[in-house]
Amino acid sequence: MRQPAHGGNLAWAAALAGCPPDAILDFSASISPLGPPNSAIAAILSQLGNLKHYPDPNYSELRLALSHFHQLPPEWILPGNGSAELLTLIGRELAQLAATTLITPAFGDYYRTLAAYNANVLECPLSLITGHWSLFIDKGQRTNDKGLLLNNPHNPTGKIFSRDSILPYLEQFALVVVDEAFMDFVPPNEEQSLIPVVQEYPNLVILRSLTKFYSLPGLRLGYAIAHPDCLAKWQQWRDPWPVNTLAAAAAIAALQDTEFQQQTWAWLPPARNQLFQGLAEIPGLQPQVSAANFLLVESQESTSQLQHQLLKYHQILIRDCLSFKELGDRFFRVAVREESDNQRLLTALNSVLSVEC
Repeated sequence: MRQPAHGGNLAWAAALAGCPPDAILDFSASISPLGPPNSAIAAILSQLGNLKHYPDPNYSELRLALSHFHQLPPEWILPGNGSAELLTLIGRELAQLAATTLITPAFGDYYRTLAAYNANVLECPLSLITGHWSLFIDKGQRTNDKGLLLNNPHNPTGKIFSRDSILPYLEQFALVVVDEAFMDFVPPNEEQSLIPVVQEYPNLVILRSLTKFYSLPGLRLGYAIAHPDCLAKWQQWRDPWPVNTLAAAAAIAALQDTEFQQQTWAWLPPARNQLFQGLAEIPGLQPQVSAANFLLVESQESTSQLQHQLLKYHQILIRDCLSFKELGDRFFRVAVREESDNQRLLTALNSVLSVEC
């Protein structure tokens, strides 16, 4: 079975480990361990009787819930079948420009969607001084006939860019796409979302995901926030009913679940710190500071070999970084999970790496 480029492929991991998929402890997909919220599950159950009907093609209730959540008019929001579907639409848009500046290391789906439309890609690497990743785009790439694509917090480094560090680029690029798939994990008093300024910039597109924070990746639900004219055009490009009835109901309930949101913001910082400190104490590993629910870890050993050994001997799956060409076989990424799971990972890493030494 081919090794996956994405995390979360339990079928591949189970085949390698020689166990059932549900026996794998998955650190490769950055999904919150606290969900799905009970409110979302209840909403799904309440809608089972409506599966015999088509969804509302305009998703009026879902867009209204999102508009209340972000204090934006509903016409500025377009729900999609995961942010991946919306990213494909964005790729078509970016391909019409002279080039797209892509901040690297970059999520593999960015390359997929840009390649699908033969977009001209200009790679712009973050400063790779470990622990001091910084965003700087060469003046030669900042022209008003180009697009800019980046994510914030950045995947895979976990670095969060300040809002002020991105705003100048909105004056220098024809289209700026900011993927904020992990911004929900940043507490409101620390988050750096560009949503508050989106109505000031018709060339700004923001992508959001509801699957990671609310643990709903199987439902596939994301949304884009952009100028209504842009969203109306994309609506004409895609198939009807991209969001199913159950996903829409779960999203509406989750957005209103302030108790779950507060619980997540209270849980993540100490859990992430516990995992960070544990990794830092293991010889040969250097975790990077992160604002998201995952940690990038530099290793003195081959991380693909480490991944295989953790699967074979401990049934634990970590994310190698081979799909991030700038990182290669000396970095891996792990999600932050609950304390007992984090401790199981630390124990397994100590065991595997001590044998290698």
